[in-house]
Amino acid sequence: MTDRRLEGPVRIVGAGLLGASIGLALQAKGVDVSLADSSPSNLNLAIDYGAGRAAQTGDKPQVIVVCVPPDVTATIVAAELAAYPNAIVTDVASVKLAPLAELTALGADISRYIGSHPMAGRERGGAVSARADLFIGRPWVLAGHDGISYRTAGPVEDLALDLGAIPIEMDVAAHDESVALVSHVPQVVASLLAARLRGATDSAVGLAGQGLRDTTRIASSAPELWVQILAANAAPVSDILSAFKTDLESVIAALDDVTATGARRAIAEALAGGNAGVARIPGKHGQAKHFSQITVIVNDKPGELARLLTEIGELGVNMEDLRLEHSPKAQIGLAEISVVPEAEESLVRELEARGWKIAGALA
Repeated sequence: MTDRRLEGPVRIVGAGLLGASIGLALQAKGVDVSLADSSPSNLNLAIDYGAGRAAQTGDKPQVIVVCVPPDVTATIVAAELAAYPNAIVTDVASVKLAPLAELTALGADISRYIGSHPMAGRERGGAVSARADLFIGRPWVLAGHDGISYRTAGPVEDLALDLGAIPIEMDVAAHDESVALVSHVPQVVASLLAARLRGATDSAVGLAGQGLRDTTRIASSAPELWVQILAANAAPVSDILSAFKTDLESVIAALDDVTATGARRAIAEALAGGNAGVARIPGKHGQAKHFSQITVIVNDKPGELARLLTEIGELGVNMEDLRLEHSPKAQIGLAEISVVPEAEESLVRELEARGWKIAGALA
């Protein structure tokens, strides 16, 4: 018997990336999942991928998950609350204050509604990109409000747990302020930085390394969706960007006259502030600790990366993280392995003894 908390059935409205991923994960646990989408093509694609069955008249869902764009979230949630009076309804929009306010203004029964937000996604959307493991180990915010009891909201917490996510309770205002800092502003900054590449020469872009890829990865996200998200959370995002603008202007002023008294200190303090900030980002399993990085040169041929990972395991070293980068115009790749600092020296020594080349190895 499949271990699960949620009995179901579960109705999912919106068969895109998140909706289809939720469906895939629940189906794997034996939950009856019905799907609805305004686009027959999207719906049929999600069904073909195994995310659930088409919704039918007479369905009696226990939980309804609304996975639609932010500008129509409240309207769809209100309609689902009215159509299924015995179901609890949640949504996965990345803003929570605006939908709750709109639902209240509509007179919807918010005693059966709790907004939620899985902090997971991919650069590309649609059921074709859906994955059953998308939410494993990821935070899933449950944005409570005074109109719903903890007991009534319980099935939404069960949903998150069944998907392998980590439920986090947060009120709607705190949620929107938090995601403005950790999600929405990074999207704007990454997009603006990536936009500078439009006028760059091919030779300049050809020098791009992992640093540029890291800082611009999310810039490939869909503008149409982000216009909605940013508009719905405009005030917190604007406040943070204004502070960012002040910091940027300080660095620009220092760079305009680096010989001026205090200019180099201003630059150093800006960079040191970044060090302090990145140190607060939780690592593996939420640990607030730093790891050492070892960069291994890997020949670009089948089986080499698998061999490296196997040998690290044979050495009894736990790999905390892995990043891959292909060297431009060379048949090698660079595998950046993160390990606890105390394992760094011995791992470098053992890998070199096995014939691996380490970039910047310890002397």
